[in-house]
Amino acid sequence: MLTGFYLVEKLKRQLGVFLLLSIIAISGCKKFLDLPPPITSLGSDNVYATDATASAVLIGIYTSMALNSPTSGVTFNAEPLLTALSSDELTLFGGAANANTTLLQFYEDNVQPGNPAQGSSFWAYVYSQIYVCNISIERLQSSTTLTPAVKQQLIGEAKFLRAYFYFYLVNLYGDVPLAISSNVTINASLARTQQTQVYQQIIADLVSAQSLLSDGYVAADGKTQTPERVRPNKWAATALLARVYLYQKDWPDAVTQSTAVINNNAEYSLVPLNNVFLKNSNETIWSLQPVNFGWNTEEARFFILPASGPTSNVSPPGGYPVYLSTLLLNAFEPNDQRLIAWVNSVMVNGTVYYFPYKYKSATLNAAVTEYTVEFRLGEQYLIRSEAEANNNDPTDAVKDLNVIRVRAGLPAYSGATDQTSLLTAVLHEREVELFTEGHRWLDLKRTNTANIIMNAVAPDKGTTWNANWQLYPIPAYDILQDGNIKQNPGY
Repeated sequence: MLTGFYLVEKLKRQLGVFLLLSIIAISGCKKFLDLPPPITSLGSDNVYATDATASAVLIGIYTSMALNSPTSGVTFNAEPLLTALSSDELTLFGGAANANTTLLQFYEDNVQPGNPAQGSSFWAYVYSQIYVCNISIERLQSSTTLTPAVKQQLIGEAKFLRAYFYFYLVNLYGDVPLAISSNVTINASLARTQQTQVYQQIIADLVSAQSLLSDGYVAADGKTQTPERVRPNKWAATALLARVYLYQKDWPDAVTQSTAVINNNAEYSLVPLNNVFLKNSNETIWSLQPVNFGWNTEEARFFILPASGPTSNVSPPGGYPVYLSTLLLNAFEPNDQRLIAWVNSVMVNGTVYYFPYKYKSATLNAAVTEYTVEFRLGEQYLIRSEAEANNNDPTDAVKDLNVIRVRAGLPAYSGATDQTSLLTAVLHEREVELFTEGHRWLDLKRTNTANIIMNAVAPDKGTTWNANWQLYPIPAYDILQDGNIKQNPGY
């Protein structure tokens, strides 16, 4: 049985589940929604009878995605941390001597099937949210009492989120069970579905979401326009579709989708480096609003090192077990302004520790100035550049590459324009532009450079690289519960 669906079934039987899913009031922000009295069941038709309660279901997903520390593994903001540890972006303080076995396994690229962040938390969390998406799509489609525009928006959001979750599942685990209904009996015995079929479902959901979602951003009621970019719109679906086509090596469609976002210059534009991660910046396509009382983003709270430096403790505030790797720091070219704007450091006993500084507010009760950015325009330029290079269009590939380089204060690209050289340049630019945003580990795998890079990195981590480790293991609990699920090779 898929752990996430089992957990949701337990939740469904508890009174007040919607209060648990509701947005929490935070300093400097208003509630998304003042929820009505609690409703007994997630699958109750009453939930989807009014705009307010139906919208609350989707708001609950966004809340849960932003709720916990990246180290908890129980929510989606664990992914950038865990994959940055697996790749060459972060160093774990103390290395093999670090007391936290959960993070150490990701750092040494030898994740065990029983690892809490791997099993009972991250995998289960994602599947539990897919269940919410599935039951929402079913109930929303059959509802006859919702405002038509709200119903359309919410179905679009649920399909977008399902595609988003499956994108990460298939990239982290390979073939995964493809559950697209709320039938727990069926879901409990699903075998793993081939990645190609999972991607077909992802694309179908995103194409549908594009036609359903609003062009602008909607508020808690699902219809009122708002400057808050915290609910996905048509352009968020388009941005993810561009990424999906890139990963699927469908270069023309990747160009088409990224171009659609880039050309929407009334809504999106590149901004100065220090403004990229501010809430509702013009570069933001979709972001998560902070929900932990008194704090801005969990990324800043976790990554920004205090004057005392890193620690083996992992519970912020007070736990700071990671810092930027030397390999990443050496990847920056001289005069790259991203090294100044997005990296900071502390010196402890003569040793300098560098840390991610994209998010800068980590003070309790500070005004809310930053949201966690899920999609931004900078990535779309790099998607298009890579697709153009693969599509034998070096002129446009260089042009898009230079948009990102010039913003970083670097000279225009002057290297060779053969396909291999251009793709190497784009991958390098992605490394220094998108670091610690959850891209690097996936980039290494999809470009078939993981074995080369990780064989070189492994000795610094105190381990020996195994090619099987490109995929994380399926959690042991799910293997035991569902005999149709087979483990990834090497575990």
